[in-house]
Amino acid sequence: MHSTTQPLPSSETAFAMPAIQVEALSKHYGQLAAVQGVTLTVQRGEIFGLIGPDGAGKTTLFQILAGVMEATAGTATILGRPPREARLQTGYLTQRFSLYLDLSIDENLRYAAGLHEVRSDRFQERRTHYLRLMNLEMFSDRLAAQLSGGMKQKLALCCALIAQPQILLLDEPTTGVDPVSRREFWDVLATLSHGGVTIVVATPYMDEAERCHRVALMYDGQIQQRGTPTQLRENLGLQRLEVRVDHRKAAERALLEGDAPAPSQSEHIIDVQTFGDRLDVLVDDARTGADQIRHRLEQQSLSIDSIRPAAPTLENVFVTQLRQQGADPTFIPLPRLRPLSAHRRDDIAISARDLSKTFGQFQAVKGVSLDIHYGEIYGLLGANGAGKTTTIKMLCGLLGITQGQVMLAGQTQNLRSQALRQRMGYMSQKFTLYDDLSIRENLEFYCGVYGVPRRQRRTKIDWVLDICGLVGKAELITGQLPGGWKQRVAFGASVMHEPEILFLDEPTSGVDPLARRQFWRLIEDLTDQGTAVLVTTHYLEEAEHCHRMAFMAAGAVVAQGSPSQIKASQLGQLFEVNVAQPQMASDLLKQYFDPWRVSVFGDRLHIVLDQPDSEVPRLHSLLQTAALDLHDCQPLPFALEDAFIGIVQRAQRGQP
Repeated sequence: MHSTTQPLPSSETAFAMPAIQVEALSKHYGQLAAVQGVTLTVQRGEIFGLIGPDGAGKTTLFQILAGVMEATAGTATILGRPPREARLQTGYLTQRFSLYLDLSIDENLRYAAGLHEVRSDRFQERRTHYLRLMNLEMFSDRLAAQLSGGMKQKLALCCALIAQPQILLLDEPTTGVDPVSRREFWDVLATLSHGGVTIVVATPYMDEAERCHRVALMYDGQIQQRGTPTQLRENLGLQRLEVRVDHRKAAERALLEGDAPAPSQSEHIIDVQTFGDRLDVLVDDARTGADQIRHRLEQQSLSIDSIRPAAPTLENVFVTQLRQQGADPTFIPLPRLRPLSAHRRDDIAISARDLSKTFGQFQAVKGVSLDIHYGEIYGLLGANGAGKTTTIKMLCGLLGITQGQVMLAGQTQNLRSQALRQRMGYMSQKFTLYDDLSIRENLEFYCGVYGVPRRQRRTKIDWVLDICGLVGKAELITGQLPGGWKQRVAFGASVMHEPEILFLDEPTSGVDPLARRQFWRLIEDLTDQGTAVLVTTHYLEEAEHCHRMAFMAAGAVVAQGSPSQIKASQLGQLFEVNVAQPQMASDLLKQYFDPWRVSVFGDRLHIVLDQPDSEVPRLHSLLQTAALDLHDCQPLPFALEDAFIGIVQRAQRGQP
């Protein structure tokens, strides 16, 4: 599918020549075709998104465009020249930071400027400009090793920008970055795009892809679809229904496995996915699909709370296309070799009362209280540095408690005992695998740590290899695996022993949507068997899978509830604003509204207004006075990310 380019900022329409032109590009490594006949055009000032599963060929394409490697066949031009000749005009941010952790922010910038022969006077001017743009000015003498993930990403972007490139190539730049920092990062990209910089970005996060002017879906080295986010959703030809029922798992089975329709009827249900407090059902027609849902659930005596139509997401587009390519992995449940948990669903597996942790004069966690039940997925969400990982380490006995009490699987004492640890699983934020061991050796090691009987180890290890798509590759050295594959192996290692309690600290960071979906099916299967799961994530769309969650800010819990409860509790209303010059409108409105309330999404603005009756007319007036044509202003339901940002920002400002 080829779609026309979405209109770009008017400041860029004078540029006739495309910034990037790729024709029939291919790259082979022996018999492996990493890129196969890719053709695409990126216009000047455009933010072009590249999405696709791990191994799709995105990084290889980036390396060719950056002039790091040559193509096997085809052509690529950057600003009308071969990539190697345009390297001084190209900034390339790789998946792994190219920062020097033992240097300060200023020292990293000076080093990057020296590599690009930036004159001293220009360096000072650009340094001041970009540090101010990234809100890093006050931290200029801080070592890179002491920066949060979001600050490291911003510094890496500053280093890429110090030579003032006309092209930016960003390979998954926000992996592991919290939602607040991710939104700030993308607001910076929108500002750069408006200034004429051309940006090509690969991302595993579909909410980020929504902020691109155009998006291309890459699979098996080829471009499968391209267009604006709106075009891709419309061309999907399907509609989404949010279904709320009391017994979600039973309802999912009824919808997926129900009786085939009569010969005179047709199948309208295309896909079903379980989230924390709802089912998402893709149908070819909303009315007939809803009728079929009601019929199947009534056959199973399952009552329906509500069926509500909702716009399909880019993730729906992504998953549907890859399924058509045969890329959807088969779901293989964890082989159960132990009796199912005897715990009741209302039994508490993890409990904290007034939990606090102090490091010297710094209080990292402040009076956290929560209860997590067996069979429940509980999300612990917060910005980098909010105290999530410290809280998890105290809950599972890896870190001493300054104040408060923890109850784990009925125990309040001796939380580090070997017997208790073998009833738990833990996947840390940073890979817990040994890079210099093979995949099999890592899995054998964890079988030993968790006390998996020797007669069961072969079955468990084979299962991990199967769900990771690594059958026949068990002897690969783990350090050679891409990050997404490492995450899968690490997850498998943490659950092989069938834990009663499972701690997952950012388990899907950098994992593509299809693999992420498989992760959550496995997590939900564990909770169906009674496992209690505590999970952290920076990707708020996947946090919808949680039954309940808590938001943390500055070490304290500032909100708790189900995803629907948290979204429904938000003050004000979210609006989507269709305006002729979205970046100029954003810059203007941030002078009159809290900056966190306004964000650019492709060719639209999103803005949160607490008092719409008075503030919508004010918004109209401000845009009219600035001669910015307002085409439309429509209310939108709050997404969980909007709720998170609003709650955290209000908490940091001491607002209710």
